[in-house]
Amino acid sequence: MERLTTGDTRPIGFFDSGVGGLTVVKEALKQLPNERVIYLGDTARCPYGPRPQEQVERFSLELANFLVQHDIKLLVIACNTATSFALDAIRARLTIPVVGVIVPGARAALKATHKKKIGVIGTQGTIQSAAYTKALVAKDPQVQVEALACPRFVPVVESNQFHSPTAKKVVFETLRAFQPLQIDTLILGCTHYPLLRPIIQNYLGSGVTLIDSGAETISEVSTLLDYFELAAPPSQEVQHHEFYTTGSAKLFQEIAHSWLQLQDLAVTHVPLTELGGKPHAS
Repeated sequence: MERLTTGDTRPIGFFDSGVGGLTVVKEALKQLPNERVIYLGDTARCPYGPRPQEQVERFSLELANFLVQHDIKLLVIACNTATSFALDAIRARLTIPVVGVIVPGARAALKATHKKKIGVIGTQGTIQSAAYTKALVAKDPQVQVEALACPRFVPVVESNQFHSPTAKKVVFETLRAFQPLQIDTLILGCTHYPLLRPIIQNYLGSGVTLIDSGAETISEVSTLLDYFELAAPPSQEVQHHEFYTTGSAKLFQEIAHSWLQLQDLAVTHVPLTELGGKPHAS
């Protein structure tokens, strides 16, 4: 007797301050091939790192509201700054599962380190919030954490220069602060940073393990989909993902196509005037 296949075919929502969250989506496409993605990048207001918490929280609630209106079944805050500043506020307003990128990244770093000396790089907002340090120390009080804000990284990625000599110069100049440290693990505490991963790894050397918080986050998403019985059923059809940006659709499409290698990848511009209000429960 043939078994009927059931599952939840609603999409998973992702948002970020810009294109950085595509590194999380890339991992989702790899780990969760049956799932459909709806992504919104707030490129027009990127970067979030230098902004005050109240403003980041307000922007994040607007992005969450947009995605909720597309009937998502789970929300991934694919932005470290937004996770640091707005995760609790968004969870308080939604009834669907909401996943941030910080705790999964911290958990993976603790598994990887041998010397209990972990570095964290991120935006100004993420580093000032000490979100990673708190998450790491909460799980292992003996761990030593060195955090460094890298405000020049996001503009390099958003301008599609992450393969350029400029990117190498910016990374090398910024990471000099880690030279005297003895870290053996580094958390890429911004979802833009994996696009600079080859340059970062080259500078730090093979003795330092890089942790991609986004990739770790998708492993947690997979677990939650199973736990809440939200996983999509197996399908032979090609999933039609949706990508939106508040900035240039052309530039976003160029970066997204280069990074994700999806056929027929279309990007829709969303005017900021269409965003607003607070997410409603769904």
